[in-house]
Amino acid sequence: MSESFSFVKPLIVAGPCSVETREQTLETCRRLAETGRVAMIRGGVWKPRTYPTGFQGVGEVGLEWLAEAKRKTGLPFGVEVANARHVEAALAAGADMVWIGARTTGNPFSVQEVAEALRGSRVTVFVKNAPMTDIGLWAGAVERLTGAGIAEDRIMLIHRGFTQFNGGGFRNPPMWHLALEMRRRFPGMGMLCDPSHIAGRRSRLAEVAQKAADLSYDGLFVESHCDPDSALSDAAQQVTPDGLVELLDSVIWRDENPEHSEFEREIERLRLEIDQIDAQMFELLARRMGVSEEIGRIKRENGVTILQRKRWREVVENVVGRAAELNLSPEFIRAVLDAVHMESIAHQNDVMNR
Repeated sequence: MSESFSFVKPLIVAGPCSVETREQTLETCRRLAETGRVAMIRGGVWKPRTYPTGFQGVGEVGLEWLAEAKRKTGLPFGVEVANARHVEAALAAGADMVWIGARTTGNPFSVQEVAEALRGSRVTVFVKNAPMTDIGLWAGAVERLTGAGIAEDRIMLIHRGFTQFNGGGFRNPPMWHLALEMRRRFPGMGMLCDPSHIAGRRSRLAEVAQKAADLSYDGLFVESHCDPDSALSDAAQQVTPDGLVELLDSVIWRDENPEHSEFEREIERLRLEIDQIDAQMFELLARRMGVSEEIGRIKRENGVTILQRKRWREVVENVVGRAAELNLSPEFIRAVLDAVHMESIAHQNDVMNR
C-alpha cells in the first residue's frame, strides 16, 4: 500500500469476525467483492477471548487464506495484531492494513510493542478505542504509533463503543461525544464506526451506522460472514454480504457542510454528552427501582413496614451534606430525592400487594 492511505468516502471495510476455514474465508470475501461496495477485507486470525475455552482463532494459517482471497478478489486485506509476532507474520503475508483491537489499545505495553514492530513499514494502521469510557488510552496509542515513525495519514481511528454495566440495549454503548472529542484532537485522521461491536446484534446495525453517517464519519468497519448464524465468534452481530448491501443501502451519507462552524460542532458534542448522561441516569434509576422491589419482597416475607423513616433521613442527610462538593443546591437534591423516594415506595407497595 502507498505511503499515505487514500480512500473514497464512505470507506467500507468488511469481513468475518474470525476466519474459520479456507472455504468460509474465500466464499465470504468473494461475495463481498461482488457487491462492489467493499474497499478492503478484514478478518481476525488471532482472537483475544475472555476465557481460554473460547475460540482463539486459527492462527497464521488464516493469513494464507486472506492472502489468497486478496489474489482472487483484488481487494486489500487487514488483520488484527496484538504483539510483535503478529505484526511480523501479517507483514510477511502481505497484509495491507493491521488494526489494534480494543483490548490491546487498553494495554500501553502491547501498543508500544506493536508500534516498534511496525516501525519502517508502509501498512495502514487502524486503532480501536479501548473499552473504558475514557479516550486517554486511545490518544496514547496514536501517539505511540506516531512516535514510532508512522505518519498520521497512515493511521485511522475506529470507534467501537465503550464498556458499561448497562448499555441501553447496546453491546458497547457508543458514547458518541467521546469519539467526537477524539476527532477534535486528531482532526487530520479518518474515523470509521464499528457498528457491529457497538450494536452487538444485527437489528441495530442500521441505527448505529446512520448515526455515524450523520456525524460525518468516514466509513464503516463491519463484520460480515457467509453464514453468520454458524460463526464461531460474535454470530449475533455479523451480517451476510447480501445483508451488508441492505445495510449500506439504508444509510444516507450526506456531504459535510463546509460552513458548519466549530461552534456548532462543539455544541453537538456537548449535547450528545448530555443525551448519554441522561440515558445513564434513567437506566440507573430503573436499576434502583429493581433493587427497591427486591427490598419490598424481603420486607413482605418478614412482616416489615415499607417506610423506614430513620433510614431515609440518613440517606437525605448524607447526600445533602455533599451539596457543595456536587455543586448542586440542597433544595434541588431534596426535591430529586423526594421524587425518587416516592417512586421507590410505589414499587415496594406493588410488591407488597402481589
